[in-house]
Amino acid sequence: MEKDPTEKLSLLCELINMAKSDSDLKEEEITFLASIARQLGITEDEFVLAFDQSVNFAPPRLEVNRIVQFQRLLLVMHIDQEASAAELKLVRDLGIRMGLSPLATEEVLRIMNQYPNNLVPAEKLIEIFQLQHN
Repeated sequence: MEKDPTEKLSLLCELINMAKSDSDLKEEEITFLASIARQLGITEDEFVLAFDQSVNFAPPRLEVNRIVQFQRLLLVMHIDQEASAAELKLVRDLGIRMGLSPLATEEVLRIMNQYPNNLVPAEKLIEIFQLQHN
């Protein structure tokens, strides 16, 4: 099922907020965000406008899509190879707002430095979130 336009824009705006949270928007972050926008079917004009737009938060309906969005947030946070306190707080807050388990979110943040580029593999992310259901 295709995401509705509000959900797509909300996802993109949350990623933009993550990129802006350390007050230092880098070219790599913009390039990554543009790539995600294309994947979501967001036009270039909509992408540019999204940097100054306020959109109501509309998390993905399916948990697997919320986990994918959480992974995207982690990617944006680590593009510059740093995770500021503001970025960590935002990723925790967004995880909760998306309805993800706070324990699973903390586990991901705890182990991410064990992986190259702090990128926890998708399979491991899903495993961590699934363990919280048991």
